[in-house]
Amino acid sequence: MARSFTAAPLGFVLLLGLLGAATANVGDSCSTTADCGAGQWCFDCEPKFAGSHCVRSAATNPFQLINNSLPFNKYAYLTTHNAYAIVGEPSHTGVPRITFDNQEDTVTDQLNNGVRALMLDTYDFKGDVWLCHSDGGKCNDFTAFVSILNMLDSLRNPNRRRFRVSILKYFGSLQEPALDTFKEIEAFLSANPSEIVTIILEDYVHAPNGLTNVFNASGLLKYWFPVSKMPQNGQDWPLVSDMVASNQRLLVFTSISSKQSTEGIAYQWNFMVENNYGDDGMDAGQCSNRAESAPLNDKTKSLVLMNYFPSVPVKFTACLQHSQSLTDMVNTCYGAAGNRWANFIAVDYYKRSDGGGVFQATDLLNGKLLCGCQDIKACLQGSGVVCSA
Repeated sequence: MARSFTAAPLGFVLLLGLLGAATANVGDSCSTTADCGAGQWCFDCEPKFAGSHCVRSAATNPFQLINNSLPFNKYAYLTTHNAYAIVGEPSHTGVPRITFDNQEDTVTDQLNNGVRALMLDTYDFKGDVWLCHSDGGKCNDFTAFVSILNMLDSLRNPNRRRFRVSILKYFGSLQEPALDTFKEIEAFLSANPSEIVTIILEDYVHAPNGLTNVFNASGLLKYWFPVSKMPQNGQDWPLVSDMVASNQRLLVFTSISSKQSTEGIAYQWNFMVENNYGDDGMDAGQCSNRAESAPLNDKTKSLVLMNYFPSVPVKFTACLQHSQSLTDMVNTCYGAAGNRWANFIAVDYYKRSDGGGVFQATDLLNGKLLCGCQDIKACLQGSGVVCSA
């Protein structure tokens, strides 16, 4: 079957650093993003460098660079944790909010920059389905006191370079109607007919058919990849090219097991394994499954999700987390998962790094999955990038 590709969306890089005329390289000093090359932005990783440098801001598209003829589980996908919890997002209830944010640009921008999986928290709220960053399984439209202590204690440990945070009380909520975000996803899929998006739901919706109704209202059901086609017992997923040809380009997973039978939404841990989230998922040299997931080396699940974000997001240190320690964890989780490379790599503030960041980590995963190399660009004949195993 012939492959069908579309032009990459604005800001999305086919072959970073090899095609196009960049005015600067990753790591070069800059004053503004205009000083940097395609797929880069000018950013100051203040804890590590003095001054701003060009760092990556967009992912390499493996479907366009290499091919889309392999099973879906033979690729890796950059994933944003709490993709909707965006810095500066206005209140949708008229009530000020006090809560945490996890990302800095819109879901549309995330997708245009190469993010291909979105973690969203869905709740019953105001007679509808809302995205909410809350606590206790309930979405609220009020604010509350947030007490954060010991924010600097782990900086004394040079091997961690992350904040340890003690949360005494957290009831604040960040809310918006799920329909708004779902429509952004629909617009992206409509404009990019060869792309696939995965939604991973932390699901607190209990209204009958609540999620189905909002997926239908958003227009996303026409892209739905059915549970009946999802593999059992660790088999390979369908070919990406076949998923594209059939226009079944939206995968949705829920954390509520009953919805697989009642609404046809896949129960996440029937199909993937996942490591711990928060601080427990960032302990160097450790990679173990979260409580709901089967052990990481359970090969009856064909997808592997790797979380790498702290319990409380802190923009100031995100660029340090997206450095060598992230690459080290990719390798640690490979061993813990029975020598399987992660398919999803979930982070906060995905554009913050000291250079290649999460984009380079995703390139590493795709390189390993597609040709056994440390960088997907080495899989392309004539690229000039040397393959190192």
